[in-house]
Amino acid sequence: MTKKALITGITGQDGSYLAEELLERGYEVHGLVRRVALEAPERRTERISHLIDKITLHPASLESYPSIFHIVSRYDFDECYHLAAQSFVAESFADGFSTMNTNINGTHYMLAALRELRPHCRFYFAGSSEMFGKVREVPQRESTPFHPRSPYGISKVAGFDLTRNYREAYDMFCVSGILFNHEGPRRGFEFVTRKITQGAARIKLGLASELRVGNLEAQRDWGHARDYVKAMYLMLQQPEADDYVVATGESHSVREFCEQAFAEVDLDYRQYVVTDERFQRPAEVDQLVGDSSKARRVLGWRPTYTFEGLVKEMVQSDLETLTRTEGHKLSKLGRAV
Repeated sequence: MTKKALITGITGQDGSYLAEELLERGYEVHGLVRRVALEAPERRTERISHLIDKITLHPASLESYPSIFHIVSRYDFDECYHLAAQSFVAESFADGFSTMNTNINGTHYMLAALRELRPHCRFYFAGSSEMFGKVREVPQRESTPFHPRSPYGISKVAGFDLTRNYREAYDMFCVSGILFNHEGPRRGFEFVTRKITQGAARIKLGLASELRVGNLEAQRDWGHARDYVKAMYLMLQQPEADDYVVATGESHSVREFCEQAFAEVDLDYRQYVVTDERFQRPAEVDQLVGDSSKARRVLGWRPTYTFEGLVKEMVQSDLETLTRTEGHKLSKLGRAV
Protein backbone atom coordinates (compact mmCIF):
# COMPACT_ATOMS: atom_id res chain seq x y z
CA MET A 1 0.00 0.00 0.00
CA THR A 2 1.29 3.47 -0.90
CA LYS A 3 2.59 5.42 2.09
CA LYS A 4 1.23 8.93 2.70
CA ALA A 5 3.56 11.64 3.97
CA LEU A 6 2.75 15.15 5.14
CA ILE A 7 5.41 17.86 4.87
CA THR A 8 5.03 21.22 6.57
CA GLY A 9 7.27 23.82 4.97
CA ILE A 10 7.15 21.99 1.64
CA THR A 11 7.80 25.22 -0.30
CA GLY A 12 11.14 25.76 1.46
CA GLN A 13 14.57 24.45 0.56
CA ASP A 14 14.37 21.30 2.67
CA GLY A 15 10.73 20.67 1.88
CA SER A 16 11.31 20.71 -1.87
CA TYR A 17 14.26 18.32 -1.68
CA LEU A 18 12.37 16.03 0.72
CA ALA A 19 9.31 15.97 -1.55
CA GLU A 20 11.56 14.83 -4.42
CA GLU A 21 13.13 12.16 -2.21
CA LEU A 22 9.76 10.75 -1.09
CA LEU A 23 8.24 10.83 -4.58
CA GLU A 24 11.21 8.83 -5.87
CA ARG A 25 10.46 6.28 -3.15
CA GLY A 26 6.84 5.95 -4.27
CA TYR A 27 5.15 8.03 -1.55
CA GLU A 28 1.93 9.98 -1.88
CA VAL A 29 3.17 13.43 -0.83
CA HIS A 30 1.04 16.13 0.79
CA GLY A 31 2.19 19.57 1.86
CA LEU A 32 0.88 22.31 4.15
CA VAL A 33 1.23 25.83 2.78
CA ARG A 34 -0.02 29.20 3.85
CA ARG A 35 -3.04 30.24 1.77
CA VAL A 36 -1.14 33.28 0.48
CA ALA A 37 1.32 30.89 -1.19
CA LEU A 38 -1.49 29.33 -3.19
CA GLU A 39 -2.82 32.75 -4.11
CA ALA A 40 0.59 33.97 -5.36
CA PRO A 41 2.22 30.75 -6.60
CA GLU A 42 4.63 32.30 -9.12
CA ARG A 43 7.20 33.09 -6.42
CA ARG A 44 6.08 31.41 -3.23
CA THR A 45 5.96 27.91 -4.70
CA GLU A 46 8.80 28.23 -7.20
CA ARG A 47 10.98 25.61 -5.47
CA ILE A 48 8.29 22.97 -6.03
CA SER A 49 6.88 24.24 -9.33
CA HIS A 50 8.25 21.14 -11.12
CA LEU A 51 6.41 18.93 -8.59
CA ILE A 52 3.00 20.64 -8.46
CA ASP A 53 1.28 17.95 -10.54
CA LYS A 54 2.75 15.17 -8.38
CA ILE A 55 1.87 16.43 -4.89
CA THR A 56 -1.21 17.61 -3.01
CA LEU A 57 -1.10 21.00 -1.32
CA HIS A 58 -3.38 22.05 1.54
CA PRO A 59 -3.85 25.62 2.81
CA ALA A 60 -3.22 25.81 6.56
CA SER A 61 -1.51 27.97 9.15
CA LEU A 62 0.85 26.79 11.85
CA GLU A 63 -0.75 29.40 14.11
CA SER A 64 -4.20 27.82 13.66
CA TYR A 65 -4.85 24.53 15.41
CA PRO A 66 -8.26 24.09 13.68
CA SER A 67 -6.70 24.33 10.21
CA ILE A 68 -4.07 21.71 11.09
CA PHE A 69 -6.66 19.48 12.77
CA HIS A 70 -8.85 19.68 9.66
CA ILE A 71 -6.12 18.44 7.29
CA VAL A 72 -4.93 15.67 9.62
CA SER A 73 -8.53 14.48 10.06
CA ARG A 74 -8.97 13.98 6.32
CA TYR A 75 -5.95 11.82 5.52
CA ASP A 76 -4.41 8.82 7.24
CA PHE A 77 -0.79 9.93 7.12
CA ASP A 78 1.97 7.41 7.79
CA GLU A 79 4.70 10.00 8.26
CA CYS A 80 4.79 13.70 9.09
CA TYR A 81 7.87 15.84 8.50
CA HIS A 82 7.53 19.10 10.42
CA LEU A 83 9.95 21.46 8.69
CA ALA A 84 7.98 24.72 8.68
CA ALA A 85 9.33 27.47 10.93
CA GLN A 86 10.50 31.04 11.04
CA SER A 87 14.07 29.92 10.46
CA PHE A 88 16.04 33.12 9.81
CA VAL A 89 18.06 33.79 12.98
CA ALA A 90 18.46 37.55 12.41
CA GLU A 91 14.70 37.95 11.99
CA SER A 92 14.14 36.11 15.27
CA PHE A 93 16.02 38.91 17.06
CA ALA A 94 13.94 41.53 15.25
CA ASP A 95 10.62 39.80 15.97
CA GLY A 96 11.02 37.25 18.74
CA PHE A 97 7.29 37.11 19.47
CA SER A 98 6.21 35.80 16.07
CA THR A 99 9.20 33.42 15.96
CA MET A 100 8.18 31.90 19.30
CA ASN A 101 4.51 31.78 18.39
CA THR A 102 5.04 30.12 15.00
CA ASN A 103 7.81 27.73 15.97
CA ILE A 104 6.65 26.57 19.40
CA ASN A 105 2.87 26.62 18.99
CA GLY A 106 3.09 25.26 15.45
CA THR A 107 5.05 22.24 16.68
CA HIS A 108 2.68 21.73 19.59
CA TYR A 109 -0.38 21.95 17.33
CA MET A 110 1.04 19.36 14.92
CA LEU A 111 1.86 16.93 17.72
CA ALA A 112 -1.51 17.43 19.43
CA ALA A 113 -3.46 16.88 16.21
CA LEU A 114 -1.52 13.71 15.42
CA ARG A 115 -1.96 12.37 18.94
CA GLU A 116 -5.71 12.96 18.74
CA LEU A 117 -6.27 11.66 15.22
CA ARG A 118 -3.26 9.69 13.93
CA PRO A 119 -1.23 8.42 16.90
CA HIS A 120 0.41 5.81 14.68
CA CYS A 121 1.84 8.50 12.35
CA ARG A 122 5.62 8.83 12.64
CA PHE A 123 6.71 12.41 13.36
CA TYR A 124 9.93 14.19 12.44
CA PHE A 125 10.86 17.52 14.06
CA ALA A 126 13.44 19.75 12.38
CA GLY A 127 15.85 20.60 15.16
CA SER A 128 18.87 22.84 14.62
CA SER A 129 22.51 23.21 15.59
CA GLU A 130 21.51 26.69 16.81
CA MET A 131 20.11 24.89 19.87
CA PHE A 132 23.71 24.35 21.03
CA GLY A 133 24.47 28.07 20.79
CA LYS A 134 27.23 28.87 23.28
CA VAL A 135 28.75 25.45 22.91
CA ARG A 136 29.96 23.41 25.88
CA GLU A 137 32.11 21.11 23.74
CA VAL A 138 33.46 20.77 20.21
CA PRO A 139 32.25 18.87 18.26
CA GLN A 140 28.61 18.81 19.37
CA ARG A 141 26.76 15.51 19.70
CA GLU A 142 23.36 14.31 20.93
CA SER A 143 24.47 14.51 24.58
CA THR A 144 25.87 18.06 24.35
CA PRO A 145 23.85 20.47 26.56
CA PHE A 146 21.84 23.16 24.79
CA HIS A 147 22.61 26.84 25.35
CA PRO A 148 20.72 28.71 22.60
CA ARG A 149 21.77 32.28 21.83
CA SER A 150 18.80 33.52 19.79
CA PRO A 151 14.99 33.46 19.97
CA TYR A 152 15.13 31.04 17.04
CA GLY A 153 17.44 28.68 18.93
CA ILE A 154 15.25 28.91 22.03
CA SER A 155 12.14 28.08 20.02
CA LYS A 156 13.87 25.03 18.54
CA VAL A 157 14.90 23.77 21.99
CA ALA A 158 11.24 24.04 23.03
CA GLY A 159 10.17 22.10 19.94
CA PHE A 160 12.80 19.44 20.67
CA ASP A 161 11.51 19.05 24.23
CA LEU A 162 7.89 18.91 23.06
CA THR A 163 8.78 16.18 20.56
CA ARG A 164 10.63 14.15 23.17
CA ASN A 165 7.76 14.59 25.64
CA TYR A 166 5.19 13.25 23.18
CA ARG A 167 7.46 10.28 22.54
CA GLU A 168 7.87 9.51 26.22
CA ALA A 169 4.42 10.45 27.54
CA TYR A 170 2.22 9.08 24.76
CA ASP A 171 4.43 6.37 23.23
CA MET A 172 4.35 8.03 19.82
CA PHE A 173 7.09 7.59 17.23
CA CYS A 174 8.58 11.10 17.43
CA VAL A 175 12.14 11.98 16.48
CA SER A 176 14.23 15.13 16.18
CA GLY A 177 16.95 15.67 13.65
CA ILE A 178 19.56 18.08 15.03
CA LEU A 179 20.68 19.30 11.64
CA PHE A 180 23.71 21.49 11.23
CA ASN A 181 23.76 24.16 8.51
CA HIS A 182 22.69 22.74 5.18
CA GLU A 183 22.64 24.76 2.00
CA GLY A 184 22.07 24.50 -1.73
CA PRO A 185 20.93 26.48 -4.78
CA ARG A 186 17.42 26.67 -3.30
CA ARG A 187 18.58 28.42 -0.12
CA GLY A 188 16.75 31.66 0.70
CA PHE A 189 18.48 34.91 -0.28
CA GLU A 190 18.47 36.15 3.33
CA PHE A 191 20.88 33.42 4.46
CA VAL A 192 24.58 34.31 4.41
CA THR A 193 25.65 31.42 2.16
CA ARG A 194 23.20 32.33 -0.63
CA LYS A 195 23.96 36.01 -0.10
CA ILE A 196 27.63 35.23 -0.71
CA THR A 197 27.18 33.02 -3.78
CA GLN A 198 24.72 35.38 -5.42
CA GLY A 199 26.92 38.33 -4.49
CA ALA A 200 29.94 36.72 -6.14
CA ALA A 201 27.89 35.97 -9.25
CA ARG A 202 26.47 39.51 -9.42
CA ILE A 203 29.92 41.08 -9.07
CA LYS A 204 31.37 38.75 -11.72
CA LEU A 205 28.61 39.78 -14.14
CA GLY A 206 29.05 43.46 -13.39
CA LEU A 207 25.69 43.80 -11.62
CA ALA A 208 27.24 44.80 -8.27
CA SER A 209 30.55 46.14 -6.97
CA GLU A 210 30.66 44.93 -3.36
CA LEU A 211 29.17 42.46 -0.88
CA ARG A 212 28.39 43.44 2.71
CA VAL A 213 28.34 40.72 5.38
CA GLY A 214 28.56 40.42 9.16
CA ASN A 215 31.00 38.31 11.16
CA LEU A 216 33.56 36.77 8.80
CA GLU A 217 35.09 34.65 11.57
CA ALA A 218 31.94 32.73 12.58
CA GLN A 219 32.46 29.04 11.87
CA ARG A 220 29.80 26.60 10.74
CA ASP A 221 29.46 22.98 9.69
CA TRP A 222 28.00 23.30 6.18
CA GLY A 223 26.49 20.39 4.25
CA HIS A 224 24.08 20.04 1.32
CA ALA A 225 20.32 19.98 1.96
CA ARG A 226 19.89 17.18 -0.58
CA ASP A 227 22.06 14.94 1.63
CA TYR A 228 20.32 15.98 4.83
CA VAL A 229 16.76 15.20 3.76
CA LYS A 230 17.86 11.60 3.22
CA ALA A 231 18.76 11.49 6.93
CA MET A 232 15.26 12.75 7.80
CA TYR A 233 13.72 9.90 5.85
CA LEU A 234 16.03 7.31 7.41
CA MET A 235 15.14 8.44 10.95
CA LEU A 236 11.48 7.56 10.41
CA GLN A 237 12.33 4.10 9.07
CA GLN A 238 14.04 2.87 12.25
CA PRO A 239 12.49 0.29 14.61
CA GLU A 240 12.75 2.74 17.53
CA ALA A 241 12.38 6.51 17.72
CA ASP A 242 15.49 8.47 18.66
CA ASP A 243 17.24 11.78 18.03
CA TYR A 244 20.24 12.28 15.75
CA VAL A 245 22.86 14.90 14.97
CA VAL A 246 23.32 15.30 11.21
CA ALA A 247 26.53 17.05 10.17
CA THR A 248 29.64 16.77 8.00
CA GLY A 249 32.07 17.07 10.91
CA GLU A 250 33.97 19.86 9.12
CA SER A 251 34.05 23.49 10.22
CA HIS A 252 34.54 26.42 7.85
CA SER A 253 34.40 30.16 8.49
CA VAL A 254 32.25 32.67 6.65
CA ARG A 255 35.56 34.06 5.37
CA GLU A 256 36.42 30.67 3.85
CA PHE A 257 32.98 30.50 2.23
CA CYS A 258 33.60 33.93 0.68
CA GLU A 259 37.08 32.94 -0.49
CA GLN A 260 35.78 29.74 -2.11
CA ALA A 261 32.77 31.40 -3.76
CA PHE A 262 34.76 34.27 -5.28
CA ALA A 263 37.55 31.94 -6.40
CA GLU A 264 34.88 30.03 -8.31
CA VAL A 265 34.43 33.12 -10.52
CA ASP A 266 38.16 33.95 -10.58
CA LEU A 267 37.92 36.88 -8.17
CA ASP A 268 39.70 37.74 -4.90
CA TYR A 269 37.04 38.16 -2.20
CA ARG A 270 39.22 40.65 -0.31
CA GLN A 271 38.64 43.23 -3.04
CA TYR A 272 34.86 43.07 -2.78
CA VAL A 273 33.68 41.82 0.63
CA VAL A 274 32.99 44.48 3.25
CA THR A 275 32.10 43.76 6.88
CA ASP A 276 29.07 45.66 8.09
CA GLU A 277 28.06 45.92 11.75
CA ARG A 278 24.40 45.99 10.75
CA PHE A 279 24.62 42.26 10.01
CA GLN A 280 26.23 41.31 13.34
CA ARG A 281 24.08 39.29 15.75
CA PRO A 282 23.40 40.67 19.25
CA ALA A 283 24.66 37.34 20.62
CA GLU A 284 26.96 35.44 18.27
CA VAL A 285 27.43 31.69 18.00
CA ASP A 286 31.12 31.30 17.21
CA GLN A 287 31.79 27.68 16.32
CA LEU A 288 29.35 24.95 15.40
CA VAL A 289 30.64 21.59 14.20
CA GLY A 290 28.74 18.34 14.58
CA ASP A 291 29.61 14.76 15.46
CA SER A 292 27.26 12.61 13.37
CA SER A 293 28.79 9.28 14.46
CA LYS A 294 25.45 8.00 15.71
CA ALA A 295 23.64 8.81 12.44
CA ARG A 296 26.42 7.17 10.45
CA ARG A 297 26.37 4.07 12.64
CA VAL A 298 22.63 3.58 13.15
CA LEU A 299 21.15 5.10 9.99
CA GLY A 300 23.98 4.27 7.63
CA TRP A 301 23.94 7.91 6.54
CA ARG A 302 26.89 9.67 4.92
CA PRO A 303 27.21 13.12 3.34
CA THR A 304 28.08 12.93 -0.36
CA TYR A 305 28.87 16.60 -1.06
CA THR A 306 32.19 18.23 -0.16
CA PHE A 307 32.36 21.84 1.04
CA GLU A 308 33.98 22.81 -2.26
CA GLY A 309 31.36 20.95 -4.27
CA LEU A 310 28.53 22.65 -2.37
CA VAL A 311 29.91 26.16 -2.94
CA LYS A 312 30.62 25.43 -6.61
CA GLU A 313 27.06 24.22 -7.26
CA MET A 314 25.55 27.27 -5.56
CA VAL A 315 27.74 29.78 -7.42
CA GLN A 316 27.18 28.14 -10.81
CA SER A 317 23.44 28.03 -10.22
CA ASP A 318 23.36 31.74 -9.33
CA LEU A 319 25.44 32.59 -12.41
CA GLU A 320 23.03 30.70 -14.66
CA THR A 321 19.94 32.22 -13.03
CA LEU A 322 21.26 35.79 -13.18
CA THR A 323 22.34 35.39 -16.79
CA ARG A 324 18.85 34.22 -17.67
CA THR A 325 16.87 36.76 -15.63
CA GLU A 326 19.12 39.82 -15.94
CA GLY A 327 20.00 39.40 -19.61
CA HIS A 328 18.78 42.88 -20.57
CA LYS A 329 21.02 44.52 -17.97
CA LEU A 330 24.00 42.44 -19.03
CA SER A 331 23.46 43.46 -22.65
CA LYS A 332 23.64 47.13 -21.67
CA LEU A 333 26.82 46.41 -19.74
CA GLY A 334 28.28 44.73 -22.82
CA ARG A 335 28.44 41.35 -21.12
CA ALA A 336 27.87 38.07 -22.95
CA VAL A 337 24.49 36.49 -22.19
